[in-house]
Amino acid sequence: MKLIGSHSSPYVRKVRIVLAEKKMECEFVLNDVWSPATDIELLNPLGKVPVLVLDDETCIYDSRVIVEYLDSRAPIQRLIPETGRERTEVKVWETLADGMQDAAIAMLLEGRRPEGEKSQNWIARQARKVDAVLASMSRSLGKNPWCYGRSFSLADIAVGSALGYLAFRFPENNWQKTYPNLRGHYEKLMQRDSFKSTEPK
Repeated sequence: MKLIGSHSSPYVRKVRIVLAEKKMECEFVLNDVWSPATDIELLNPLGKVPVLVLDDETCIYDSRVIVEYLDSRAPIQRLIPETGRERTEVKVWETLADGMQDAAIAMLLEGRRPEGEKSQNWIARQARKVDAVLASMSRSLGKNPWCYGRSFSLADIAVGSALGYLAFRFPENNWQKTYPNLRGHYEKLMQRDSFKSTEPK
């Protein structure tokens, strides 16, 4: 298998952490989707990463679809519960984390537009989404050791990837001080080899 992506994408990082946690071998191929030379549309018509290329050249895209595939392919140490409310709760955590990343990336791209073209109202709207998700995550996590249940799951991977991206791209955001339980949780996650080896850059 080959994983197409970048070191800075939080969605790619989520997949790379899953691969590391499941101890699955996969070649990592860098692709800058913002480069004029990118050929990403040949693999994903949406022009986005990550893309997982299987041995038969089938392409799977969207990080949520990829991690579902990887988790079902290696059923030992499941990161996503198979059925029921437990599965739904873990997927809700993932949706929140991905949504926060969507908003943060929208802020980043809007902020890069030339002066006079960027919309501060749009940036502020996305910033409110980020703040709302952080508050919701903090409330839901509380003093629990993991985002959901009694063990490490995809919920923790998704949240860790989102918090890592926020720290990487928006160091001025004071979420570590505002939400000490999220800071503590991220610090705990960063002790895992899978998180250490995939820090954004």
